[in-house]
Amino acid sequence: MFGIQYIKSQPTVYLMQFNRGKVVRQGAGQSFFYYAPASTLVAVPVSSQDSPFMLNMSTADFQEITVQGQVTYRITKPEHIAKMMDFSLTSNGKRYVSEDPARLGDRIVMQTEVIIQRTVQSMTLKEALCAAAQIAQITAQSLQQQSEIEALGLEILGVSIVAIKPTPDIARALEAQAREAHLKAADEAIYSRRMSAVENERAIRQNELDTEIAVEEKKSEIQAAQMAMKAARMRKDNELRNEQMSSDIDLEEKRKAFVQSQVENTRANAEAEAYKVEALMQALDKADPRVVQALAAIGMQPGQLIAQAFGGIAEKAERIGQLNVSPDLLNTLMRSSSAPSGKKQ
Repeated sequence: MFGIQYIKSQPTVYLMQFNRGKVVRQGAGQSFFYYAPASTLVAVPVSSQDSPFMLNMSTADFQEITVQGQVTYRITKPEHIAKMMDFSLTSNGKRYVSEDPARLGDRIVMQTEVIIQRTVQSMTLKEALCAAAQIAQITAQSLQQQSEIEALGLEILGVSIVAIKPTPDIARALEAQAREAHLKAADEAIYSRRMSAVENERAIRQNELDTEIAVEEKKSEIQAAQMAMKAARMRKDNELRNEQMSSDIDLEEKRKAFVQSQVENTRANAEAEAYKVEALMQALDKADPRVVQALAAIGMQPGQLIAQAFGGIAEKAERIGQLNVSPDLLNTLMRSSSAPSGKKQ
């Protein structure tokens, strides 16, 4: 009514009222009545704002990539930007008069594109694909140092690089290269694992072979010890056998000497007996036969004497004409001859 308006701003909006070219009121979160025909309102947002971007650019090796991200900023000096850009509102305070507030983000994105392009052109494709954090850090620092940013009174809160992508053909080529590298690494890992397994198997077989060799050496030592013991036992047996043979030989020699002495003694006895008999025979040869017979008849039995008498008679039978033997004499001889046999029975 009568041009009097009321405006109320948020705490994140820095509101300024100009009247006749001079600032009447200013501050964040202001609310007041104003006379619209004579007043100009300027509303500068001081909250943080995000400006997304998607940029196409080339790397040092002339490969096309797409960089996607956003810049976060806020206006710290509303008075400066109000002088350089039009943030004035319509008379009713509902909307901006110009498009400068919307173009602020485009201006920041343009500065960002220049910095990112300069950074990416110093890198190869592979380096750029792996340097998102580095590019974001360099861009944030460079933006903060730009004279236009300082003149506008802006503060760069941060730069985020969401993605860096190559063209589809290059992406497939890189994927194939990476896939081949991974497959090669997998093959090398399999080869290394197999080589390790072969080495382990070789070590196991070597240990088994060493064990077998040690066992065989131990067996050889045991066999050598057994052979040495057997040889020693054989030597001892031979020595005992030789000693036994020596003792047997000595015994046989002693037996031989004993037999020889017995033979000599027997020969000596026989010679003595022969000499005795020979002397006796010589003595008997010179004696009278009748004396000899008489001596032989000493101690004889009557029957023997009768038999000897008959023998004398038989020697001189040619001289005896007739001999008569009485039955009594025969009975006597028969009883005398049978009596000893009866005693024996």
